[in-house]
Amino acid sequence: MEIRRVQMTGGSSYVVTLPKEWISEMRIKKNDPVGLIVQPDGTLIVSKKTTDEPIQRIKEIDTGQITDPSFLFRILIGAYITGFTAIRLTSKQRFPPFVRSVVRDFTQMTIGQEVAEETDTLIMIKDLLNPAEMPFDNTIKRMFVIVKNMHGDAITALETHNNALALDVINRDMDSDRLNWLIARQTNMIMQNPSLSRRMGISAGMAMYYHLISRIIERIGDHAVRIAENAQPIIDAEIDKKVLTDIKKANALSMDIFNKSIISFFNADMREAHKTIESISALERICGDISNMTLKQETIVAISLGYIVESIRRAGEYSGDISENVINYIVEEVREQPKRQQGRSS
Repeated sequence: MEIRRVQMTGGSSYVVTLPKEWISEMRIKKNDPVGLIVQPDGTLIVSKKTTDEPIQRIKEIDTGQITDPSFLFRILIGAYITGFTAIRLTSKQRFPPFVRSVVRDFTQMTIGQEVAEETDTLIMIKDLLNPAEMPFDNTIKRMFVIVKNMHGDAITALETHNNALALDVINRDMDSDRLNWLIARQTNMIMQNPSLSRRMGISAGMAMYYHLISRIIERIGDHAVRIAENAQPIIDAEIDKKVLTDIKKANALSMDIFNKSIISFFNADMREAHKTIESISALERICGDISNMTLKQETIVAISLGYIVESIRRAGEYSGDISENVINYIVEEVREQPKRQQGRSS
């Protein structure tokens, strides 16, 4: 880091000289304008870019050497998350049918991606979403509601022998995934474009914090899927009522930990986060007791219930990770963390 002293000129203007190496590298000449971007955390960025126009980045993908649809889909998701504003797929010959099918799935599973141009050998996908229109807070709240409902419905499916509901929980996992991808994308775009950070009113460090939280919520959603998947093989089985009642209680406690972790996150409440972490030991004890009880069931029932109880426990522990990150972030902040608006989630 270079240290430069602030000087005063003209009695009212403050001046800081710029490094000659940077000036040369940016090819800046006398009287050229430079942009000054004030970040939400107080950092001042000096940039050769003097407009707030979004950075246009195009990803070129030659599909000629790609024969695996899953591989192409992962490349598209990678380009999306990395923050490319346009994706250009090309081929020297006519696209095989799977390419258009993958592109269709991609545009349906991501937010803001649309096919803008299409020929036999060219597909142009463009981003139509203004990132500033999707605040991080709103996305996290939506993810929370989706995932919490998935857990509740997965247990209900087990209790009511409802295979259709279990399948619906599994299908809903994509709703959580696409929001997680959106936050990852916005985070990368903020890292690449400081002016976007200012427009969204969030620092790069805070964006990374949101990204970490969204990944944890997505994993909690994965465990709702596992509960639903393990409920399906025993959907018509008779389960001991005491075991089922205790599973419902354990899931309620797990989701209460999840709820309190999200509240402490939005309220930047370190003490509440600590209390939430301390409550995880009670969940672990309950889950251990249930696991012992399931051993009295038939083998296939015992195995499936064991996996379900494990996912309930893991969901609570992941929720505790949210609270741990709340504490870590607040401790790291130099200034007091301002409270963000949040109504109690239900």
